[in-house]
Amino acid sequence: MKFTKEHEWLRVEGDLVVVGITEHAASALGDVVFVELPDTEMQVAAGDEICVIESVKAASDILAPVDGEIVAVNEALSETPSLVNEDPLGAAWFFKMKIDDLSVLDDFMDEDEYKDMIG
Repeated sequence: MKFTKEHEWLRVEGDLVVVGITEHAASALGDVVFVELPDTEMQVAAGDEICVIESVKAASDILAPVDGEIVAVNEALSETPSLVNEDPLGAAWFFKMKIDDLSVLDDFMDEDEYKDMIG
């Protein structure tokens, strides 16, 4: 897994990148009550706001970590947004992206670097 400074995790599955938020982010948000997912087949650029998460504390955006195409979204989050709190690193993935070059993921933090960042 790789991690972003915005508390997203990235996992490679074949030629796709699966994106979700970290346990740290889910905990900071509190109880998640709504998730707005992106459209599939949407072309995105790194830094684009593509998802919205609303919790009892705040609303937050999920950013595209890299350039690519959204090829799948986790519809379960629309029906059960609490999955984000229950299983942020597993069942609560947000979307899958197809990207041209997986080597761009080398620029992101590994787990140890992420843990150092969050202290």
